[in-house]
Amino acid sequence: MKEIQLFGVHKPIIGMIHAEALPGTPDYGGDVKSIISKAKKEAEIYKECGIDAVILENMHDVPYLKRKVGPEIISLMSIIGYEIKNSFSFPCGIQILAGANNAAISAAHSAGLDFIRAEGFVYAHVADEGIIESDAGELLRYRKTIGAENVLIFADVKKKHSSHSITSDVDIVETAHTAEFFKSDGVVLTGISTGKEADVNEVKKVKDNVSIPVLIGSGLTVDNVENYFSFADGFVVGSHFKKDGFWKNEIDVKKVQKFMSKINELKK
Repeated sequence: MKEIQLFGVHKPIIGMIHAEALPGTPDYGGDVKSIISKAKKEAEIYKECGIDAVILENMHDVPYLKRKVGPEIISLMSIIGYEIKNSFSFPCGIQILAGANNAAISAAHSAGLDFIRAEGFVYAHVADEGIIESDAGELLRYRKTIGAENVLIFADVKKKHSSHSITSDVDIVETAHTAEFFKSDGVVLTGISTGKEADVNEVKKVKDNVSIPVLIGSGLTVDNVENYFSFADGFVVGSHFKKDGFWKNEIDVKKVQKFMSKINELKK
């Protein structure tokens, strides 16, 4: 399976790196070098704690633009990704909010990264930024055009922070089926918002009905990861690794170590 080839381990743990607010966004602090340095430091912590991979995200760039971001965002995300990828020997992915999947593919390709996390890949939904229409056709054609087929696409289905009332007659299994049919390299399942856990029964149903990897993308903790471990293929962890479980805070090294100890026990 592709995820085994990419991550090189069984059931990889992927740590989130939330880059500080980037140039042009309301909370930008004016120091590009410190943004790069902090992101690299977080990657170093994850590496030392035994995390298998990281994903870089511009979550501090609130409020987010819909689908389109400027060159100041793409270029700096590329630089940060390049610095992390070339400093630490583990897979690195990227997500550019909100739903800027073409930008993420281009940044990943330029930086030599391994995968992107894509929202709005199939079906439409209503997010904070407005109506997000699907972009699978456009995205895969763009990936082909720039020669970035080696960059995998892990697609969120029934994404958090969104209303799916317009597709309420399409359940999460069918949504995942469509992502698979539209050539996603894997699907990501989440809870209703950042830090909220995914529905165990939904994850099981999706895993039983698709042949591509199924990743958990929110709400994982040392106390609940065992609930998903036997059937999910990978785990993206962000908020739980931060102090007080809040995504804006610094990484809590002891929490990361405790989580990885639990994972190592489960793998035995």
